[in-house]
Amino acid sequence: MCEYCGCQSLAAIDELTREHDTVVNLIGEVRGARRDGDVPRMAVLAREIDAVLVPHTAVEEGALFPAMAEEFPDQIAVLEAEHRRIEAVLAEAEEGVPADPAWPDRLIEVLALLREHILKEQDGVFPAALAVLDTEQWEMVDAVRSRVGGLTQAPNR
Repeated sequence: MCEYCGCQSLAAIDELTREHDTVVNLIGEVRGARRDGDVPRMAVLAREIDAVLVPHTAVEEGALFPAMAEEFPDQIAVLEAEHRRIEAVLAEAEEGVPADPAWPDRLIEVLALLREHILKEQDGVFPAALAVLDTEQWEMVDAVRSRVGGLTQAPNR
């Protein structure tokens, strides 16, 4: 992942990056489960990915993306559309193993999209955010993170 611009020195970006790293590792596990024909394991891993992405997406869409949308409207719209597509396929495993025999292929396909999506954020959005967001906008990012939690913290309720 990107380490050239210094954006990971910000706690908000560091947390988003660690979530990306966790998701990338889980994607590797899903691919292994697919090779093994272990669809129930794929469903479990899809739920684990979703558990990481729920607060991650809340931070992005609740603060980071709105702060960047004026300057990068088309790019932000694409990223949000990708979020919806990824969420839809992951949600199919919410209650267990999806009955649709095509779901494992859809999951592998959407995880390839997710991997590319992560690269767009790491190499584009995060460095751009470093240049574009002001102190108040970073405080909003931190406020959303505090509310929704993440890998290293429980949400405040």
